[in-house]
Amino acid sequence: MYGDPASIRKILTGLGDTWAVVGLSSNERRAAYGVAEALQRYGKRIVPVHPRAETVHGEKGYASLSEIPFPVDVVDVFVNSTLAGPVADEAVAIGAKAVWFQLGVVDEEAYHRVREAGLEMVMDRCPAIELPRLR
Repeated sequence: MYGDPASIRKILTGLGDTWAVVGLSSNERRAAYGVAEALQRYGKRIVPVHPRAETVHGEKGYASLSEIPFPVDVVDVFVNSTLAGPVADEAVAIGAKAVWFQLGVVDEEAYHRVREAGLEMVMDRCPAIELPRLR
């Protein structure tokens, strides 16, 4: 349900290529750093979202989703499950088309809110793992 193959395919191939990566910093040891790099290899534009608003992989960072001055297609969430719900709500508020909760990030209530708002959503999956499976 939370990793429905049709939703995964739709998000990765049909909803657009601008991905806001929440929790992405310049810390190369963090999973978000490697996943963002993989997204770029597959032609996605990444937008780092982190309180420090750092430039990562050549892309300007923003402190929050609401500060991004252009449309975002997918919000990829690398924060603790207890913090993920408000990020999902902010993704809905900025008009994103989809929300993707990374491996280990689970919030069933947020999942239902996002789906009820009409967005696609995947939870507890990694696009860097799923993208190669589509080829």
